Amino acid sequence: MVQTTMDLVQAAKSVITEITIQQANDMLSSGSIAMDVRELLEYETGHIPSARHISRGMLEFMISNHPDFEDKNASIVVYCKSGGRSALAAATLQQLGFTNVHSMMGGFDVWSEGTDIPPQTQA
Repeated sequence: MVQTTMDLVQAAKSVITEITIQQANDMLSSGSIAMDVRELLEYETGHIPSARHISRGMLEFMISNHPDFEDKNASIVVYCKSGGRSALAAATLQQLGFTNVHSMMGGFDVWSEGTDIPPQTQA
């Protein structure tokens, strides 16, 4: 059976932990690492302060060489534009052995608006 992108995102969301913007802000204030998995141009246009950038397309290849992600038990808040790529990235990180990974619902779009309610139609 052929799956759509949304099927893959929904499958990822069934095995990961999603958190609200407020929960993400609380975790980041307590020392969690923000991981931006958007493309470099998106990151350069604006990102969460202190976020580390690894694009979703390069995650599997770059994560093992990134000094900030040596501790697979470290708390990581993953985000993208709206929550789809971060869900896929969080599932991948779990498959790679990371144990404390969270995907931020609504992504950077909602975070930058300062609201905690993600759009229901976006992924």
